[in-house]
Amino acid sequence: MDLEYVRAHAGRRVTDLTRRDVARALLSVPSGMSLVALPDLRRAMAAAGNPLSPVFWDSAKEILLQIEACVATVGEVQRWVESTGTEPILLTPGFFIWPEEDERGPVGEEMFSRLVRHLEERVRAGEIDSDALLRGDQRARRAYEELQDRWLNTPLPDGRVPGFAVADEQNEELMAVFEEQEATALGELRRVVAGLPRQPELPVADLEGAAARLRVLLGQPGYPANVLRACAGFEERPMPDDDMELWLSVAAGIAGPISDLSEEDDTVEEFTDLDGEVSHEDQVLAALCEIQYADWLAAAAALVRLGPGVLASPERIARLIAESPDITAEVDMSDPDELRGSERLFTPVVTLWGHLGIVDADDVLTPLGWWGLPLALERAWSPKEY
Repeated sequence: MDLEYVRAHAGRRVTDLTRRDVARALLSVPSGMSLVALPDLRRAMAAAGNPLSPVFWDSAKEILLQIEACVATVGEVQRWVESTGTEPILLTPGFFIWPEEDERGPVGEEMFSRLVRHLEERVRAGEIDSDALLRGDQRARRAYEELQDRWLNTPLPDGRVPGFAVADEQNEELMAVFEEQEATALGELRRVVAGLPRQPELPVADLEGAAARLRVLLGQPGYPANVLRACAGFEERPMPDDDMELWLSVAAGIAGPISDLSEEDDTVEEFTDLDGEVSHEDQVLAALCEIQYADWLAAAAALVRLGPGVLASPERIARLIAESPDITAEVDMSDPDELRGSERLFTPVVTLWGHLGIVDADDVLTPLGWWGLPLALERAWSPKEY
């Protein structure tokens, strides 16, 4: 750790090194090594005509001592780097969050670098008081945060708005991950169904009866009709006339909700009350969206293999997921808390399944459920047409 290391780490000439460059170099090696090198580094910077400031060097020593003593938090270290005056704030007052450095895509990297350069220009123009930031001056901090929020929401010459450009890239990356997980789950589900000794057959009378009951239910107000309509996307499109299409649309929507609850009946007070109690319907939709593809696959694969007549209660499904040979669990599913978590998420699923006739009143998988569950999941995990 010396001046040459800092220069190489930053990729700049010594005379162009910023406080951020030095701070990041100091944090890139063990704190004890940086503490030992700090006095010589300070003298070398001064001799090179880039002395920085006593406030910066004192703050560097203080944070390194805290790190060495294992008392510095990640947040404190992050705030120190931000206080160098040219480090983008991880979370801005406008609730923009930068992706972690190793998770940024090309657009994220570009916008991050652009903001660093913008902050360097503002420092040179005297608009950012780095010493005040390092001393914890709240007014300077607020001005620093507001400056970054403005930049993130101001169009560049090419028309892109930095904050939205980064968010769009993250959303695209997230969708790509979801699509990959869907494709994997769908392939495994098809493998399981193809390997069954006997293929499920459509119980026509059961489907007709379930569809007739479902049409009546979907026309009613409140729960569970509003949740089932949202799951199937029937708030935005009409219900199909075909019984099979109707039933599969709703069953698939439970595994992959298409839309949110209608807000037509919400009052202004309810919409703006951030501290208000979350409705039962919203809790159910949140639980459905929280279930991972792997858990859906494990549950469905087990139920399809076992066939009609198997218990499909939330408790039983949680155990089937824990014992599944079809997935590699990222958590310890023998942990009672994890089992209870799976049970909690699948409780509304089993309740909604009951309204479709996938399970009966005793939470037992029906012939209709045996036939329709894999088809519903295949539809939920296939490329969407709307």
